[in-house]
Amino acid sequence: MNSLSATIRNFKHASRILGLDSKLEQSLLIPLREIKVECTIPRDDGSLVSFIGFRVQHDNARGPMKGGIRYHHEVDPDEVNALAQLMTWKTAVVGLPYGGAKGGIGCTPKELSKSELERLTRVFTQKIHDVIGTQRDVPAPDMGTNSQTMAWILDEYSKFHGHSPAVVTGKPLDLGGSLGREAATGRGVVIATEELLADHGKSISGLKFVIQGLGNVGSWVAKLIHERGGKVIAVSDITGAVKNPDGIDIPSLIKHKVSTGTLNDFQGGDAMDPKELLVHECDVLIPCALGGVLNKHNAGNVKARYIIEAANHPCDPEADEIFADKGIIVLPDIYANAGGVTVSYFEWVQNIQGFMWTEETVNERLQMYMRNAFRHIKTKCQSHNCNLRMGAFTLGVDRVARATVLRGWEA
Repeated sequence: MNSLSATIRNFKHASRILGLDSKLEQSLLIPLREIKVECTIPRDDGSLVSFIGFRVQHDNARGPMKGGIRYHHEVDPDEVNALAQLMTWKTAVVGLPYGGAKGGIGCTPKELSKSELERLTRVFTQKIHDVIGTQRDVPAPDMGTNSQTMAWILDEYSKFHGHSPAVVTGKPLDLGGSLGREAATGRGVVIATEELLADHGKSISGLKFVIQGLGNVGSWVAKLIHERGGKVIAVSDITGAVKNPDGIDIPSLIKHKVSTGTLNDFQGGDAMDPKELLVHECDVLIPCALGGVLNKHNAGNVKARYIIEAANHPCDPEADEIFADKGIIVLPDIYANAGGVTVSYFEWVQNIQGFMWTEETVNERLQMYMRNAFRHIKTKCQSHNCNLRMGAFTLGVDRVARATVLRGWEA
């Protein structure tokens, strides 16, 4: 099931639980605006090349729309639409005054030079500058983009609208980025994991963890779990996979990957088939890579007791049903990986105030938001007798629906 179909299915299930009016349900489902633009740039060799860019602005009932921009060859309207909708529910779940949006360009960043990426980013910004803004739609980094990409967007946008640091988040510190932003998604995942485990009378210390993906999110998750006494027994990324039943020395593994660019030949563990990682025996499985990796074909073989969705949509609905039958508890992505957008919100606030916070303040407030959100999700689970995914969806959808009605959506 593709990400859009899965997202709509989860939304409609939550809508039925909440008893939403059918017209309101339809209104919440349809995006506010979908933008598709052609971005033609000169290559370094002088030839011209065109790429298609997208921005889907899903909902603005609770505030300016918020969502990342990804550069990836598989970017398409359905994926962007699904991710924009997920951002609407995600920001509502953690109580941020935002709506949801998402964007992307169908390209392969590794095949473009830095100057080509800059030209592409600037052309894309020129095409969408009139529909984004500090109080309208605030982009952020996503797959294939980073703080440098945001710096280019900020600079290009400011040519049209004057200096506007709050137009994007995830910026370099020298341009108004927030301390703690780089680690925020991974730190949020670990806080969410702590909340779930505490709810079941457990803690990270001593449990066995398997982590799929060792990019920005996965590496921070692995590092923070290791620091808290958790035993990371298997890790994978696109280069390979490594396991050690006694626990991997995560700082050494990250150092090895930084120096070699691969997990292969790491001396602190044994190589394993990356396909076996998701079904490796452990207490907690944390997918931090692409969506749809847990599906009806492999869900029955998963041996973890808890799954923490650090990636967007790693579990298909069919997998959810299998996990429910097996008693495996899934912490959904619209809560578990919300640390990134939460600290993006903090960055936006700091930019508007013109007053920057310490990293300690950022991390304390992130913990407060994540803990409060988990408490509210549990309340919904108890009210509606549902699992954590529907607890999160009903929380997010209910908040957006109430804001929509209060604003007078039928007028």
